[in-house]
Amino acid sequence: MTTASVTWVTGMQFVAESGSGHGVVVDASTENDGHNAGARPMELLLIGLLGCTAMDVISILKKKRQPVRDLKVFATAEQAADTPHYFTKIHLEYVAYGDVSEDALARSIQLSEERYCSAAATLRGKSEITSSYRIEKSE
Repeated sequence: MTTASVTWVTGMQFVAESGSGHGVVVDASTENDGHNAGARPMELLLIGLLGCTAMDVISILKKKRQPVRDLKVFATAEQAADTPHYFTKIHLEYVAYGDVSEDALARSIQLSEERYCSAAATLRGKSEITSSYRIEKSE
């Protein structure tokens, strides 16, 4: 079982704690009665997706013995205009650094998005998730 909690600090600011004991500040913008002192909840949802798929891709690339030096994953997302403002579209851009095989990277991303990433599976059906990738080869 996965657990988490939030404790109200002031205004719209909360301190969230994961079941593993790690904390993060969650807050709203000043326009929404917050202090702009932490990430927004929807930003954290997007970060969760990024972390989940990045861990999968790195793990798969290492198992394939690919010489990956670094990996960055960027997200852009669109939200519904009406409440609740759920993500309607999410685009993930993967950037692998090193002499990584294009086929290996593409397959790693596919496996993460379609089979392994729990966050993507949770969002699937509500959010359209697309992706692209590029490789920055070693000099």
